[in-house]
Amino acid sequence: ILTILGNSAVLATAVQRSSLLKSPELLTVNLAVADIGMAISMYPLAIASAWNHAWLGGDASCVYYALMGFLFGVCSMMTLCAMAVIRFLVTNSSKSNSNKITKNTVRILIAFIWLYSLLWAILPLVGWGYYGPEPFGISCTIAWSKFHNSSNGFSFILSMFLLCTVLPALTIVACYLGIAWKVHKAYQEIQNIDRIPNAAKLEKKLTLMAVLISVGFLSSWTPYAAASFWSIFNSSDSLQPVVTLLPCLFAKSSTAYNPFIYYIFSKTFRREIKQLQCCCSWRVDFFSTNNSAENPASMMWSG
Repeated sequence: ILTILGNSAVLATAVQRSSLLKSPELLTVNLAVADIGMAISMYPLAIASAWNHAWLGGDASCVYYALMGFLFGVCSMMTLCAMAVIRFLVTNSSKSNSNKITKNTVRILIAFIWLYSLLWAILPLVGWGYYGPEPFGISCTIAWSKFHNSSNGFSFILSMFLLCTVLPALTIVACYLGIAWKVHKAYQEIQNIDRIPNAAKLEKKLTLMAVLISVGFLSSWTPYAAASFWSIFNSSDSLQPVVTLLPCLFAKSSTAYNPFIYYIFSKTFRREIKQLQCCCSWRVDFFSTNNSAENPASMMWSG
């Protein structure tokens, strides 16, 4: 519920100010699309299976669930990586060069991210790697236990781990370390804090917001990655079901954090949320007033 409401608010505000969106903000919209896509396509089935105490459906629904999770997960990771690279380029470039990152460039980058994610998601369907149930039995993912059972599973998991997890994560860390060093040097040159220009303060706030988004995503997925790699080198039965279930639930919570981060750090987002609330309340009042005038029963219910 938090994921759908929060990211829907992000998308609604983006539509409201679509003509004013800057190029890097398109990546924020793409991240919201990936988060809400994961929530809609996966969470209802997982919740129903949890109430059922067993996976609902057969192999087809298991493959569908795992494919959606892999698709949107890789898309989120690569979007965060692209955000870090663009933030690094903007921070370390002159104003004239930073303006070269146009909306068309970012749109092409977003298209590449989705194609890259889709490629990795369909590879297990065409014979490289496997999808299978989680150890606790109420969701599905990549079959980590196939790491030692076949060279096919070994090569897929190793390649996926390097190209979809390690390399993007190292890129994110390197970019934000570079930005932090650049900001530190810039602030050292300005002795009086009152003389720091507003543009520099805004840049620092945007960078902090991007760092928190990346930290939230990586930290929420780290326990799941640890449990998955344990199952690579050990039997899945060596872990209690709750030990494998809790990291999976924590990883799913990553889709709910970002709207709260935007709300805390962005005055523009807060203002637009308030405008949306005013607009929605005005529409509710408008329709309820019309209905009350036409239908005495609606007047009684509103009373």
